[in-house]
Amino acid sequence: MNNIIRIFAGAMDEELCVKLLQQHGIKPTSNRILVVKALADEEHPSSISDLENTILTIDKSGIFRSLMVLRKHHLVHSLEDGDGVVKYELCYSHDEDEDDDIHVHFYCERCHRVFCLHDLPIPQVELPEGYAMTTINYMVKGICPECSRRNAR
Repeated sequence: MNNIIRIFAGAMDEELCVKLLQQHGIKPTSNRILVVKALADEEHPSSISDLENTILTIDKSGIFRSLMVLRKHHLVHSLEDGDGVVKYELCYSHDEDEDDDIHVHFYCERCHRVFCLHDLPIPQVELPEGYAMTTINYMVKGICPECSRRNAR
């Protein structure tokens, strides 16, 4: 299902949202369906404010509660965008207990957007004995191609 969902991201209908929620052991409420659909429709990770501007039928606390349930069940992961703002994106994993959608993120210092770079390999991190990793956030900062082209004109 991982590849199927990734293919339909951006065009995810309610039925596919419900399947994804159920696959992660999450009851598909109307708020959760709307949040999943909004995240799937976005090209970039979204902040709560972004989602609040997109989903006009749910208030900020309803969006936050939905995101926390989705995060708890590993359907959403969060990352700091490089500017101190927490952003959320769907994990296209199929596991309700683990995120298997770990990938590199790129933060553009000009336009302040975050890009997901799914095809870049993440370097293996070897921690010293006694340390146990629970998550990893791999963020590269710089200038995106669109901003570079704008600057070159």
